[in-house]
Amino acid sequence: MAVACEASRTGARDLLRFLTCGSVDDGKSTLIGRLLHDCALIFDDQLEALERESRRFGTAGGDIDFSLLLDGLEDERQQRITIDVAHRFFVTPARSFDVADTPGHEQYTRNMATGASTCELAVILVDARNGIVVQTRRHAFICSLLGIRHLVLAVNKMDLVGFDEGRFAEVSASFSRFAAGLDTAAIRAIPLSALAGDNVTRRSDRTPWYDGPTLLEHLETVEITRDGAERPLRFPVQWVNRPDAEFRGFSGTVVAGSVAPGDLVLVAGSGHSTRVREIVTFDGALDRAVAGDAVTLRVADEVDIARGDLLADPRDPPEFVDQFAAHVIWMS
Repeated sequence: MAVACEASRTGARDLLRFLTCGSVDDGKSTLIGRLLHDCALIFDDQLEALERESRRFGTAGGDIDFSLLLDGLEDERQQRITIDVAHRFFVTPARSFDVADTPGHEQYTRNMATGASTCELAVILVDARNGIVVQTRRHAFICSLLGIRHLVLAVNKMDLVGFDEGRFAEVSASFSRFAAGLDTAAIRAIPLSALAGDNVTRRSDRTPWYDGPTLLEHLETVEITRDGAERPLRFPVQWVNRPDAEFRGFSGTVVAGSVAPGDLVLVAGSGHSTRVREIVTFDGALDRAVAGDAVTLRVADEVDIARGDLLADPRDPPEFVDQFAAHVIWMS
């Protein structure tokens, strides 16, 4: 069953960056594949290829193995695990989404942390049969450490426990006790079957005892507080964009504040200032870029700006220090 989703990227929509995480084999890739399929965001040729790959690598019997839509590496398909982070962009009438499907295997936890580093919400999958395991806790802790305040506990594979309400309540309560020690704003528990599609994009008749939202409904309506736009401008230069002698721009993501043509910006390292001449994107020029926007800035003067430089608001420049405190995720 497909729900009404819109594949077009046109029009300004709120963007939610989220990831799927949790222990290995808890159904992360299958969930995202099912979500894209039920939103009718898989093209016919992709679906045909997926059906062929399902016959070759699939683990869903004669059905489509939706995890193969995300697990594209040969090693991932042969070992039937996620290794690298796979990103997918999709749009519904309510919101735009950038989802990072991260690996659950302990060996690739570093990849999970990388995928989580830019996200605002985490969907933590749990196999209803196994409940909360070590990797569930580890991923939830990393999400909290990276500042992700919104968690969805997706209790998956409910079809394998007979859609038992008691089992869902038991798993939810166990996670809530653990998460009480984390810095989180909200936790939403949802019973679902990624393989069959129950409570992913449509309400399931097999969970009449659950009166909460489907996963898609929650993703479309959850309110994410973003205070980055209220802070002073911070724009790290990731790339000097020089396709020809006529164009010189500085590409990166606005991590705080906002910027508009005509604004005065400070090159933090050198102390030189210049004005923004133009804000360039793939879809055309912008009147303003805010925190989270990936853009290219063109400036009015020939100042020395290189990869790694920080453009900032000259009225509130960044502080230079030789000591700082930080939490570090160390993967030996």
